[in-house]
Amino acid sequence: MSEGAAPTAPAATGSSFYLAMRILPTDRRNAMYAIYGFCRAVDDIADGGGPSDQRLAELERWRADIGGIFAARPPANLGDLADAVGRFGLRQADFDAVIDGMAMDAAGDIRAPDWATLDLYCDRVASAVGRLSVRIFGMRAETGEALAHHLGRALQLTNILRDIDEDAAIGRLYLPREALDAAGIASDRPLDVAADPRLSAACADVVTRARAHFEQSRRVMAKEPRSAVRAPRLMAAVYESILDRMAARGFAPPRQRIRADRLRVLGAMLLYGLA
Repeated sequence: MSEGAAPTAPAATGSSFYLAMRILPTDRRNAMYAIYGFCRAVDDIADGGGPSDQRLAELERWRADIGGIFAARPPANLGDLADAVGRFGLRQADFDAVIDGMAMDAAGDIRAPDWATLDLYCDRVASAVGRLSVRIFGMRAETGEALAHHLGRALQLTNILRDIDEDAAIGRLYLPREALDAAGIASDRPLDVAADPRLSAACADVVTRARAHFEQSRRVMAKEPRSAVRAPRLMAAVYESILDRMAARGFAPPRQRIRADRLRVLGAMLLYGLA
């Protein structure tokens, strides 16, 4: 039986996730914490050590546990996740998609995928989480699906740009092959690419796509009642500030990890957190 999903606050209480979720009503906040627990658990499996087959088997045990929830046989330790499923009408397919995304990491280190593969990965590990989240936020189906599509990809592409060095250290390279080719980088060896002085050119297309998804996210959120999009607006503000700071700095090595602009985060908290 899997372990880890529970509606307790994330350990990193200064994280953008925590800042965004704490402004939700209690029932919605607890449901998001249960989703966070599930995502954290399967992510830890995908990124953990051990043979690939072992990690894939652990992910399949999670898939079986999620199936148990939807078959009205929830594992005893996933009662809070089961409550979120029932209360907010969450879909099994979205949980399965998250597990499928983690399996992409567990099956073998991703190195310079093409754009189509990277987009599929982003859909599974980020937009699928968004599809679960927008139901908890109380968004309408059509706009919620659109927001999950665009904001999930915006956040994940920002993560990819921010974590180039951390990913390279564990043998992964998520920058797309097409962007690397356009910059004249033929290698797919993560540490070599991370040290390449042409890296900023390769990252430019990723920045452009992330910004386009942020812009589409704003257009979607403008169609929804303010109360339904407070948390995603705050998340978007935090991550877009990180993207802007990285783009201004550039991506040539050596790099320091970029954090969100504190003034922008404070402004977003005042604008969206007190609404």
